[in-house]
Amino acid sequence: MDLSFTTLSHWDQNKWNQLKPIYEEAFPHGAKPEPILRGMLDRKIGFLHGGYKEEEAAAMAVTGLVGQAGERKLILDYMAIRQDLRGQGLGKLFLNQIRDWAVREHNIQAIILEAEAEDNEINQARLQFWRRCGFIPTDYVHTYIWVPEPYRALVLPLKPGFERRDDGESLFRCITALHEQAYRKR
Repeated sequence: MDLSFTTLSHWDQNKWNQLKPIYEEAFPHGAKPEPILRGMLDRKIGFLHGGYKEEEAAAMAVTGLVGQAGERKLILDYMAIRQDLRGQGLGKLFLNQIRDWAVREHNIQAIILEAEAEDNEINQARLQFWRRCGFIPTDYVHTYIWVPEPYRALVLPLKPGFERRDDGESLFRCITALHEQAYRKR
């Protein structure tokens, strides 16, 4: 299975136009608007990742860094595989490419993400995917004031000595810090 990988640290409208249909398909509600995503890259707080099969967009992700050097973590804000390509192992491959890039370029300690915590079939399938990728779900369930569904943090420790210090609340502080930076006016 071959998936070429690219990471953008500056906005490229042509690349975004290729990745945008995957983003909109996977996140039809509650996704960050394009100007916010563009601002994340313009302000150097986020990255846009693309996975391509034979020059055709197959996967996309939006990530951001939090923490100081030596304690830096990568927030996996959004990740999606094109719907017609799911179930072929591309999700794990793409995640591994993001992980390898983040360790190599930013020496991250862990990857953190949030997943919907409501107990239903779709969310359970997502949780199982993340577990198969090595993520550890936390007990703490967070409810945002601006979205109706609750979320659970998951963490993928990458460096020896990385430890979670609580039930997941501190991970949400990292996630929230990225969200606040993304929506902050310049």
